[in-house]
Amino acid sequence: MAGSGAASDSEGMGYVDIWGEIFAAGYDCFLSPAEKAGLAGYRHRLLKSATGRVVEIGAGTGVNLPYYGSGVTELVIAEPAEAMARRLERKTLGFHIPTRILRAPAERLPLETASFDYVVSTLVLCTVKDPLAALAEVRRVLKAEGRLLFIEHVRSDDPKLAAWQDRLRRPWGWFGCGCQCNRQTAESIPAAGFSLAELRRDRLSKVPPLVRPVIVGSAARGG
Repeated sequence: MAGSGAASDSEGMGYVDIWGEIFAAGYDCFLSPAEKAGLAGYRHRLLKSATGRVVEIGAGTGVNLPYYGSGVTELVIAEPAEAMARRLERKTLGFHIPTRILRAPAERLPLETASFDYVVSTLVLCTVKDPLAALAEVRRVLKAEGRLLFIEHVRSDDPKLAAWQDRLRRPWGWFGCGCQCNRQTAESIPAAGFSLAELRRDRLSKVPPLVRPVIVGSAARGG
């Protein structure tokens, strides 16, 4: 349900690429009700703390751009999906923060080690092919005092909804260009070596039930 964190698989007859184009074209419209129902507020409250050099992984069409403040001195956006990256390029024309876009997956960031103050991940870790590898890369590029800021939908604590997430993971993944609705991201972040500084569990509104459970927070890179 997000900007992509991993490149699309274009094997077969190319239907994945065609759907990727359609998905990117309709992404902002699809997400608009959720943004108005509270998701935009999550973004605003989370991203206002970002300062200095910032990396955003899997930025999709650039929904987060309006929420970055003047304290950000440089924004690097990693977006491997070509259809999303083209829309990003249009949105960043004349943007008030110096910005560069990298066509790179979250698992392989072509960036220097320990060189960024913040990494932002919003509705992305559901889609990357290898969440722990992506988080390891995030941790690598962060400075020692750096932080990960995240909004991610996750596996439900409700056994009944979690069972439906398990059953429908594959068809939802086809629809969502690889999105996995049952990932336990709250557990993956500390497993990758981060120290959770803030974690809030909530439910998104105006989205399908499979992707309503959400975590919002920050994590310190730590030692």
